[in-house]
Amino acid sequence: MATINDVVLIHLEDAPVSFARVESILPDAKKDWYHVKFLMFQIPLQVVTWILKDDYINGDDFHMNGKKMKITKVESPVEELPLSKSKNLYDKKLPDKMGSQEKQQGNIIDFPGFKKNHEPDDAG
Repeated sequence: MATINDVVLIHLEDAPVSFARVESILPDAKKDWYHVKFLMFQIPLQVVTWILKDDYINGDDFHMNGKKMKITKVESPVEELPLSKSKNLYDKKLPDKMGSQEKQQGNIIDFPGFKKNHEPDDAG
């Protein structure tokens, strides 16, 4: 079930159309119905409140203005960290053949056609 602060995906006619965050869920006067406030992730941001049954918040299909709708909770994909064998980037040592000066300096990359203007504007 989607709860407050969860990100949901809203489907219209079986096609995903928008992401939203659940801002609040307040009970309605009718049993098992709720006022669900969503922050729609779109430009411009928009806040909408829908009156939904708890089944609809749980992902069951419903109809709005004759259109089939569905709300599904978005789960963040689980990623395995590449450092799982205790290989820490900070534990890696630089080759001993490098001089101390080379260890401290970074590489300089030249961008042709990119000019820095350090002169103050006299137009002011």
